[in-house]
Amino acid sequence: MDQATLIGIIAVGFVLVAGYILIGDGGGKKSERLRVISGQKNQKESFLGKLKVEDQGARRKQIEETLSKIEERQKKKKKKAKSLEMKLIQADWSTSPQKFLIISAVLAVFAGAPAFLMGLNPFLCLGLAFVIGFGVPRFVLNSAIARRQKKFTAHFADAMDIIVRGVRTGLPLNDCLKIIAHESPNPLGSEFRRVVEGESVGIPIEVCLDQLYERMPISEVNFFSTVLNIQKSTGGNLGESLANLSAVLRGRKILREKIKALSAEAKMSAIIIAALPIVVMLLVTIMSPDYMNELYFTPTGQRNMMIGAGMMFMGTFMMRKMINFKF
Repeated sequence: MDQATLIGIIAVGFVLVAGYILIGDGGGKKSERLRVISGQKNQKESFLGKLKVEDQGARRKQIEETLSKIEERQKKKKKKAKSLEMKLIQADWSTSPQKFLIISAVLAVFAGAPAFLMGLNPFLCLGLAFVIGFGVPRFVLNSAIARRQKKFTAHFADAMDIIVRGVRTGLPLNDCLKIIAHESPNPLGSEFRRVVEGESVGIPIEVCLDQLYERMPISEVNFFSTVLNIQKSTGGNLGESLANLSAVLRGRKILREKIKALSAEAKMSAIIIAALPIVVMLLVTIMSPDYMNELYFTPTGQRNMMIGAGMMFMGTFMMRKMINFKF
């Protein structure tokens, strides 16, 4: 092998070795760069995921705290709503509690005194006075409250739709409430008018809604107040939330009407069964008064009449519980 060939072989080998070294170093650096970039990306993704989890946990905790505070306020408001003063406000009566109690006492005296003068049993006179003086006024009061709440509920879903359309077109919530206050029939319009007037003098909206619930303690107002309080505390799409609430309220209304239709026969049967003994007793008394003297003016008859009245009351109460659905 001559010297020139040897030098060429050495040169080619040197080039190959140098190229392998350079290519290997470049590959290592590239792999190292890829590992560094991948590590930074994974670290960034894990950091963002951690922040997302922490943000969801903080939001969930904030919502739970808000709901617990709302539940505590609802319990206090339910206790307050059962007082006589609040019931008179719910019925929209201008009568004070003292005047209502005086009227009840006068009715009790006018019911019990003539029965006592006729010679009836004192316990029977006391029971009659209690029923007329205590039961009848409160029955009328509760009936007035139920009628007013029914009228309010009939148009409440339409009020939610007004707020949804107004919020989606850019109107503030206060302007939507003003539209409801002026365009809706009473008692819905009058109640929202009080909310608008309270907010216009600086009362916070949550306080106005609490006062609305005190005057109208129904589930629909409670839902509306809860949605606004949560939206104010945690944010969110108010239009979408109220649209869902409107759908829920309309579904509740449809369900209520179905229950009313399905339970109509049972209610009519209960009314007939409860009224039949009283009607028969009155008719027999009118047609043949002497025949009923043994029932009215003897201790045995009076005792049996009191026992029968108690059994009738318990039977009517049980039938009412069976056909009175709450949802």
